[in-house]
Amino acid sequence: MRDYAKIEKQLTDALRLTRRPVAIAFREAAPVGVEPLNGTQPSSCSFWRLASGGRVFYTVPSDHYNCPVGSYTHNIPLPKERETELTTALSLMVNVGYLKMEEVPGIPRLQTTPAAAIYAPLGLTPIDPDAVLVSGTPAKLMLLHEAATRAAKKPLPLLGRPTCMAIPAALSTGVASSLGCIGNRVYTGITDDEFYTVIAGRDLDEVMAQLDTIVTANAALTEYHTARRAMATT
Repeated sequence: MRDYAKIEKQLTDALRLTRRPVAIAFREAAPVGVEPLNGTQPSSCSFWRLASGGRVFYTVPSDHYNCPVGSYTHNIPLPKERETELTTALSLMVNVGYLKMEEVPGIPRLQTTPAAAIYAPLGLTPIDPDAVLVSGTPAKLMLLHEAATRAAKKPLPLLGRPTCMAIPAALSTGVASSLGCIGNRVYTGITDDEFYTVIAGRDLDEVMAQLDTIVTANAALTEYHTARRAMATT
């Protein structure tokens, strides 16, 4: 397995992260040696907050039922008695003008329902992740976007709501970023000047291999543009 503690440190130092990047893996069975989620959470993205804070755990489909939208993007069918919760949530969003119902079919979803989802700080992940979630400022996540582009990945245009669709989107394309919807911001506590980039685990090495080059290049270009501004400004 990769040295994920080293990768986390590289990401944290290069992007000046204040939150730990999160490793997310989807499996067909609960992993040996990993504890199940203790308690309940109001949303699927709440698990990101717990993992970024240092917890290592796995969820099962029923742990996601409190979040009808997160269940939808994770391809987790709600039990019969709770199916109306998705309709109710979507109706509210439509009624207040948040979205249009015709947008829903275009929301990315996981291809299959995961029997278990493992969450951990990247440096503590007990298993190779399918996705690595990074939260940071636009200036710093731009470096990650540039590294992905240099690695010949094709990052998607910035995604909006729901934030959790960035995970299946990244699994399909390699890299996806989300501005962070209002629900996610309430449940995770990220600040107004932060958003997310998600990297597919299979592409992590290639993106990380380009990150130092991009950081160095941006430092050189900062000097260039600063000097140019001084010379061209009257």
